[in-house]
Amino acid sequence: MTAATDCYTCAQSAAGSDAAPWERIAADEHWRVAHAFNSAVPGWLVLVPRRHVIALAELTDAEAAALGSWQVRLSRALGRVLGCPKTYVAQFAEADGFAHVHFHIVPRPPDLDRELRGPRIFQLLGAADDSRVGAEEMTRLAAELAAELSRPR
Repeated sequence: MTAATDCYTCAQSAAGSDAAPWERIAADEHWRVAHAFNSAVPGWLVLVPRRHVIALAELTDAEAAALGSWQVRLSRALGRVLGCPKTYVAQFAEADGFAHVHFHIVPRPPDLDRELRGPRIFQLLGAADDSRVGAEEMTRLAAELAAELSRPR
């Protein structure tokens, strides 16, 4: 088990208002939404429990109850902000330093090459620096998504 003190996700949650804007797009008592920092896809979000959890079965009933709502809300917000026809949702939490449970909520752009659709979209995560979504774009998207998520449902 990865100690919470060695966990990237926990460190970002602990940073609070000092974290980058894309690390704090939205949150409630159980979940926090961030933009993936190493993606070539604008709007690639990660939904993370606010407490350190390394397996899906460790979620509390309250965390689990809120999970589905967050996934749908984020998918809708991505559709409205980015015009994506669908989103992908995946959870692995196996990479070194990223054992903290997290859900990838990935917008599938309408013009995405067919060879990158479905699970192959993960080829666009861990992108080279020159093809990653930059800090300015992540900050802009964070503000737009936060505004969209704050609208009454």
